[in-house]
Amino acid sequence: MTVLRARWAAMAAVGTGLVLAMPAIAQAERFDVSPGRLGDVAATLGAQAGITITVTDPVIAARRSPGVRGARSVSAALTEAIKGTGADFVFYDRKTVRIMARKIIPPKEPKRPVPARTPIETAEVPGDIIVMASKQGTLLDSFPGSVKLMEFDAGWLARNAGNGSAAIAELLPTMGSTNLGPGRDKLFIRGIADSSFSGQTQATVGQYLGEVRLNYSAPDPDLNLYDMERVEILVGPQGTLYGASALGGIIRFVPNAPATDRIAATASAGLSSTRSGGVGGDGAAMLNIPIAADRIALRIVAFGAREAGYIDDRSRNLRDINTTRSFGQRVTLRIADLSGWTVDIGGVEQNITSRDGQYTIRGDPPLTRATAIAQPFRDHYHLGYVTARRPLGRGEIVTTASVVEHDFTTVFDATGYLGTTSPLKFEEANAIRAYAYETRVSGGGQRSPWVAGVAGIHNVSRLSRSIGVPNALKQIAGVRNRQMEFALFGQASQSITRTLTATAGVRVTLARSGGSLLDKSKNGSKEPSSTALPALPSFAVDWQPSRSFSSFVHFQKGFRAGGLAVAPSGDALDSRKFAADDLSMTEFGVRWGRRGEDRLSIRAAIFFADWNHIQADLVDTSGLPYTANVGDGRVYGLDAEITWRLSPALTLTGAAFVNNSKLYEAETDFGTLEEQTLPNVPRNGTRAAAAWQKTIAEGVNLSADVSVRYIGQSRLGVGPVLNIPQGRYAVGDLGGRLGFDKFGVSLDIDNIGDFRANSFAFGNPFSVAERNQMTPLRPRTIRLGFDVRF
Repeated sequence: MTVLRARWAAMAAVGTGLVLAMPAIAQAERFDVSPGRLGDVAATLGAQAGITITVTDPVIAARRSPGVRGARSVSAALTEAIKGTGADFVFYDRKTVRIMARKIIPPKEPKRPVPARTPIETAEVPGDIIVMASKQGTLLDSFPGSVKLMEFDAGWLARNAGNGSAAIAELLPTMGSTNLGPGRDKLFIRGIADSSFSGQTQATVGQYLGEVRLNYSAPDPDLNLYDMERVEILVGPQGTLYGASALGGIIRFVPNAPATDRIAATASAGLSSTRSGGVGGDGAAMLNIPIAADRIALRIVAFGAREAGYIDDRSRNLRDINTTRSFGQRVTLRIADLSGWTVDIGGVEQNITSRDGQYTIRGDPPLTRATAIAQPFRDHYHLGYVTARRPLGRGEIVTTASVVEHDFTTVFDATGYLGTTSPLKFEEANAIRAYAYETRVSGGGQRSPWVAGVAGIHNVSRLSRSIGVPNALKQIAGVRNRQMEFALFGQASQSITRTLTATAGVRVTLARSGGSLLDKSKNGSKEPSSTALPALPSFAVDWQPSRSFSSFVHFQKGFRAGGLAVAPSGDALDSRKFAADDLSMTEFGVRWGRRGEDRLSIRAAIFFADWNHIQADLVDTSGLPYTANVGDGRVYGLDAEITWRLSPALTLTGAAFVNNSKLYEAETDFGTLEEQTLPNVPRNGTRAAAAWQKTIAEGVNLSADVSVRYIGQSRLGVGPVLNIPQGRYAVGDLGGRLGFDKFGVSLDIDNIGDFRANSFAFGNPFSVAERNQMTPLRPRTIRLGFDVRF
């Protein structure tokens, strides 16, 4: 009886999907799409038809399409566009189409229902999604590890792009973040957290824009998400494919590529109001300009936002002191056919300015504090890159080179430092330059994919510090660190049986690091450099006994080089090295149901990590930041998510993360009588959400979503000084959008219950030892938004 009900449900879902898709399939339109790469042809055809067409397989996207000209239905136009490419297409609803490699389905294989697509598709659909971050064209269904993949529709991006990384973290309980402020935070994945402060250590999460590295030893750049196609998150460590700065995993932002055959433009704007705070606003726009038909195109994205403040300073009689402004742009020039190569030349600029810190003092009136001076933050991020790729048999060759200039300056109120009573100002300036290069070759098709490559990075970070009365600062100890890495890496998968696939890889890195103490009077003092030759292996086995069920076992290792830091000795010119650390993780995961096809799908994984010589950025007893190794750690837990499509219009999702971490064999300065967890990662977190969408009239769509997330308790840091609790709160959000053919109107309410919990127990290192700092959640905020496309 259960099987019969399932079959009737499947038939109903297919029928509903066909009814929704019929108007788009049957209506005749006039198309003028020149021949070219199938990926570009599909993008132009979709723009002319007013629908979304995606091509996620790079091999299929690179094949030559004859184009489409003349009046015909969308279905006929698609059929003509894929002629000779070995591709096929499927309608998920009247506005969403996916082009994929044509598959021969065995006669006994039962047909699956094709449900409507939700606003944020987070897993497999029948088009065999390729995990691009795997670098070897691995299918999402058979990827031997935990991966989170989120594809965004234009409406969701218009509403959430300005929130940057926070918008992603709110969707995934397994992804955590500090809450010092935009451009200042550290991201963590699955409990791999070294500290709550930013300093000389390399990030535990690597971030990439397409093929380009965004960070190395810096906080989260917090890029605006406008015009992003999707985000891929590979749970770490990802040392084999990505090297250092990937202990916890990597986040890969994939922007929409320039289209070479049609002018296109989109824009969005929003106005927001925060309870007990000010008024904010955000805006973004995209312009795509073909320069040479079918050959060259320019895509420009510009954005800006004002995030309203909500904290008042009583001593200075100021309101909404923590207002933050950001603006920037992304530019990409694509040359689509340069002797068989596709070349992207691009740049990113983003600027973030915060007037003051966003923390308060426990015991003061809500959303207030009293400080002697302002504590602003300024962040300037610049990226330039070149990426070139071309098909190579059943694979491709990709080469990329990039340079990052990242400068950020932080001011803290140091009043009371070393017993002083007059106002003191502490200023910390970080200047980071990172040069990265990688060339890789992949092939083998989908059954036996492989990748091999060479990569290098040169990162130089300069930390200078000053303290004194606000108008007469005195320079104190600073440090300059330099890391160079040259690596050879490779990974391959091989089908052992029809249901069993094994994957193995290794990265061999020559890592060299050195540092010098900065002293204005002595022009610096050098320390000897150190060299390491770590090998970072990975092993995995994926078992797929049926189309709907699979499981995997995965082992991988990560590494971070050591460096030089200022010692915890006040303003004296003293330094101390911190050693390299490494992390090994083993996970076992299961996947049941294909979330893009089946009504119910489940993903779950249990994991265990062993972390040696943990590097951490800390604060000494006087309030000055420093870096040290704190001991060894172990992390184990469960990561699970479920998706249930109740109907083509309504989808329920749930996700949970359970974490148990322990710092053992702690260094002398960080030992306590109590058992210590690793910092800033809650023991548990959950998220439940419902998404509903429906076509209420021809060309008119209504969507709504509601979510509740819970963040468990965590600790600010390790050691007796920083063992401060935070977290243990729930937040509810609600939003909706009314979409028309060319524009949409949205309304969102964040923190519906207006909760005032402590999300982060830090704001100023010079008074953190008093254990009374807290960062309240942003009060209830209402945003009215508009978006349009041309």
